Amino acid sequence: MSIAENCEMVLNNIASACRQAGRGANGVRLIAVTKFVPVERIAEAVAAGIKEVGENRPQEFASKLEFFEEQGLAPHLIGQLQTNKVKYVIGKAALIQSLDRIELAKEISRLAEKRQLVQGVLVEVNIGEEPQKAGVLPGELPAFLDMVSALPGVQVKGLMCIPPNVGEGGARPYFARMRRLFEELGSSAPNGVQMQELSMGMSGDYTAAILEGATMVRVGTALFGARRVV
Repeated sequence: MSIAENCEMVLNNIASACRQAGRGANGVRLIAVTKFVPVERIAEAVAAGIKEVGENRPQEFASKLEFFEEQGLAPHLIGQLQTNKVKYVIGKAALIQSLDRIELAKEISRLAEKRQLVQGVLVEVNIGEEPQKAGVLPGELPAFLDMVSALPGVQVKGLMCIPPNVGEGGARPYFARMRRLFEELGSSAPNGVQMQELSMGMSGDYTAAILEGATMVRVGTALFGARRVV
């Protein structure tokens, strides 16, 4: 299938999952994951209706930024971010979706203050409480949000997760737990913290994520095919 056909299929699947969940399709944003994808192939996706993209690596984000701007795309940083790489994405990313530790929040705040801007972020949650994965543990979220809310130049706009690799059916309970956290924090979050976006679901499980309340899904392979390894 062509990229255009893949985009149509994914967008139709999103609309179908939204109908099943009793939601409007415009309530879910498709983030096309463009890691290792050449700009020529991204352009095909743009022609098919893609408006937002997600990059995993800060340097690749920076190298494609001019193209993203020319195409009118909103780029997100969705991969793990080291503090010394914040400079590549600060003020350029629509959202940094992988805020997972207070040291990173402090560096985002420092550079945001220096550049007189406010950077939107999502807090990455280790919803499966897996020791090998990044992310804030669910039980530590309230204290973490309290600390981040005190930092100038950082605007928390929601949560992101990558569930354990257990397939679409196995992932759904983790998505449900994320939705509960999202709803609970929406009514108890500190001042300045907004629970607007719930980013969860990838190529293998995005429909299950939508059924559990995702407002963003991050899809790469289902759009562009298997990535080449670099």
